[in-house]
Amino acid sequence: MAHVLLGVTGSIAAFKSCHLASDWTKAGHVVRVVETAAAERFVTPLTFTSLTGQPTRTVMFPDSPAVPGDVAANPQAPATINHVKDAAWADVLVVAPASADVIARIAAGMADDTLTSTILAYEGPKLLCPAMNVHMFDNPATQRNLGICRDLGWRVLDPAEGNLACGDTGRGRMPEPEEIERAVAALLGGTDGDGATASQPLKGLHVLVTAGPTQEPLDPVRYLTNHSTGKMGYAVAAAAAALGARVTLVSGPVALDAPEGVDVVRVVTARDMFAAVGEAFADADITVMAAAVGDFRVDEVSAEKIKKAGRESMTLRLVSNPDILAWAGEHKRSDGSQILCGFAMETEHLLANAAGKLASKHCDMLVANNLRDKGAGFATDTNLVAVLTPSEQDAGTPHIEHWDLMDKTALAKRLLLRLAALRG
Repeated sequence: MAHVLLGVTGSIAAFKSCHLASDWTKAGHVVRVVETAAAERFVTPLTFTSLTGQPTRTVMFPDSPAVPGDVAANPQAPATINHVKDAAWADVLVVAPASADVIARIAAGMADDTLTSTILAYEGPKLLCPAMNVHMFDNPATQRNLGICRDLGWRVLDPAEGNLACGDTGRGRMPEPEEIERAVAALLGGTDGDGATASQPLKGLHVLVTAGPTQEPLDPVRYLTNHSTGKMGYAVAAAAAALGARVTLVSGPVALDAPEGVDVVRVVTARDMFAAVGEAFADADITVMAAAVGDFRVDEVSAEKIKKAGRESMTLRLVSNPDILAWAGEHKRSDGSQILCGFAMETEHLLANAAGKLASKHCDMLVANNLRDKGAGFATDTNLVAVLTPSEQDAGTPHIEHWDLMDKTALAKRLLLRLAALRG
């Protein structure tokens, strides 16, 4: 667990800071947010307080202490000087988004508000994420100021290129939360009591992943299958290994290379996959069922190739395959130390079907996507998902988050960090 101090300045990109605050908090870190006056115009302090459970810093000298525990320790204590306490408390300081104005004030060593005063008092790893109009970013003054910040020890993540909120196109977009999270993990690099590090939060855990399609033979030549390519499951397996886990990947037939450092168990049929999962599941701390398992198989497989022989039609009798996800949900450890995540691809009634599957399969998380959504179908490098988790307040109504379209690699890491937080 790390102490993350997040500075937020006046930019339309401030909404991305909400994702950062939420992700880090759910991953087990303690996050305190410092907002400039301009940032409050875009995202209210209450939003960050709700996401982090920590009072958002907005003024230099608050009327009451904002650091939890100060009042309990001394009810008569005067207002806390938060910028000094926060600077000493933080393990890493991130300014995202960083406006041109704040970058200039950091470069000049100014301390004229809560954020810049905290920055001046802070000694430790720090990350700057510029976000502004392309012409403001390219301005020689801004480039000079960024050079000074680098000389002062800041790591600077260059903004992405694309369409900007102002209507211009070019460099100026704040990096995506996943890129910022990777950079912060690299800056931290500290070890917790279990041997996990900020960059490897799954160290010491066993992650079981299923991926790809299954194939159910009709005869020696033909089989029933689906369009899954295994990209999502393989991305999850690769991300889990990168995050420090010992990974077992049970894979149906795909044309993908085995991820580095992953133990791959190759299967063909749904019953093959069921057997492989059954063998590995008891030892798994986190299980992600991303495979597109065939629901049915033919009752009798022909020993020889089925000939057309002038027939206009043919009737096949199908029988149900084992429900691997349901079996896993019923066989989780009773102490709650096993986390199970399922996937659901739908063509209609996405949320209703996903909510039903979350409950009936006893999942801790269910990732749902719609085949008809652009960028979310089979064989794509991206995915657009809704993430469902059981609600503590209402067992019949799950908590639902709609995540933006993103690369499957980034999505895989984000899912695993969230699953690790659920296990914690």
